[in-house]
Amino acid sequence: MKEFELKYGCNPNQKPSKIFMDNGNDLPIEILSGRPGYINFLDAFNSWQLVKELKEATGLPAVTSFKHVSPTSAAVGIKLSDTLKKACFVDDIEGLDESPLACAYARARGTDRMCSFGDWVALSDVCDVTTALLIKREVSDGVIAPGYTPEALEILKSKRKGNYNIVKIDPDYVPEEIERKHVFGITFEQGRNNYKIDASLLNNIVTANKDIPEDAARDLVISLITLKYTQSNSVCYAFDGQAIGVGAGQQSRIHCTRLAGTKADTWFLRQHEKVLNLPFKPEIGRPDRDNVIDGYINKNEEDVCADGNWQKYFTTQPEPLTAEEMRAFLDSRDGVSLGSDAFFPFSDNIERAKKSGVKYVVQPGGSIRDDLVIECADKYGMAMAFTGMRLFHH
Repeated sequence: MKEFELKYGCNPNQKPSKIFMDNGNDLPIEILSGRPGYINFLDAFNSWQLVKELKEATGLPAVTSFKHVSPTSAAVGIKLSDTLKKACFVDDIEGLDESPLACAYARARGTDRMCSFGDWVALSDVCDVTTALLIKREVSDGVIAPGYTPEALEILKSKRKGNYNIVKIDPDYVPEEIERKHVFGITFEQGRNNYKIDASLLNNIVTANKDIPEDAARDLVISLITLKYTQSNSVCYAFDGQAIGVGAGQQSRIHCTRLAGTKADTWFLRQHEKVLNLPFKPEIGRPDRDNVIDGYINKNEEDVCADGNWQKYFTTQPEPLTAEEMRAFLDSRDGVSLGSDAFFPFSDNIERAKKSGVKYVVQPGGSIRDDLVIECADKYGMAMAFTGMRLFHH
C-alpha cells in the first residue's frame, strides 16, 4: 500500500488528508480492520516507537495507552498483585498471570483510566487472546501491534460492530534518519531522535545517595522512554514497572510535576481499602465507575457521597475518604521514580515529588540552580542521576 486516504485531518474541515511515504515506498503497515484517522495514526506511530524501545531496553513485553499524541501510561509485563488487579478492574480475568503482554496492558490501561477512555493502544508483541479480551471490553479507538493470533484478531474485529481500528506494523521497519514536517507552509527538517535510553544513563549520580536498585533503574528507564514520546514540557512518575503519572504539555515544569503527581497519587489511592470496597450498584458501567472513583478521591465537581448523589451510584452511602486518611496512605508509599524531559529549574519540583513517595530521580541537569535541586534531593535522601540529554518532543 503506497498511500492511505484519510477521512480528514486533525479536524473535519481539514481536507484532503492522507498518509504516504516521501520516498515512494510502501507503507510499513497493514490495516486489518476499521479506518484509522489522522490523529489515530499520530498516536499509533508514536506509541509503537515507545513500546518497541521499551521492549528493547527491558527485555519485557511493553504496552502503552495514548491519547492526543501523549501516553497516559506505559508498562512492562510484570504480574499484578491481587490489590492492583482489583484496582485495575482485571481481577476477573482468568489466565492473566500467564500472559506478560496482558499484564502490561492491564497496568497501562489501568493507570489513568479517565485519560485512557477512547485511547489508542500499542503492543510490543503479537497480540494474544488474553490481551485481546481485555482490549475488547474497554472504550478504545484502536490498536497497533506487530501481529495478532488468529483468535485474538477475531475478538478485536468484533469491537465496534466490526469497525474497530486494527493496525499491523512491520517490526523490522526502520525510518529514514531525516524527518520533516510542515507548519504554515514552511518545511522543518531534523535528524530523528535516535538517542538510546537504557540503564547506562543512570551512571552519573549527583546526590549523596548513590544507591539505585535494579527495579528503580528499570522504572527510571520506563519514565525516560515514556517522556521521549510525550508532548513537552513533561515529567513522568513510575513505579513497579509502569508509568503511574504523566504530566504533559505544560509551559511550567512545576505544573507538570504537580499534574503528574496528582495522577500518581490517584493511582495509589485507587488501591485504598475504602476505594476498593465502594458499594457500586451492579448496573454502573466501568467508565462511570472510573468517573465516580475519581470524584470520590479528588473531591471534584460532584460530592458523590452526598445525600441525593450517592443513591445514583451506590447501594449504601459510603464513608468519605478523608484528607487525613489520604495523606497517611500516601505517606506509606515509597520508592517511586521520577523522570523529567529537561532540567528542573527550581527545587520546588523535588518538594512536590517527595509528597508522592519519590525516592529516585533522573533528569538532564544543566540548570544554574542544579546545586539547590541536588541539596533538596539530599535533604530527603533521594538518589538523582543526570543524563545530560534533553528529551523534548513536539
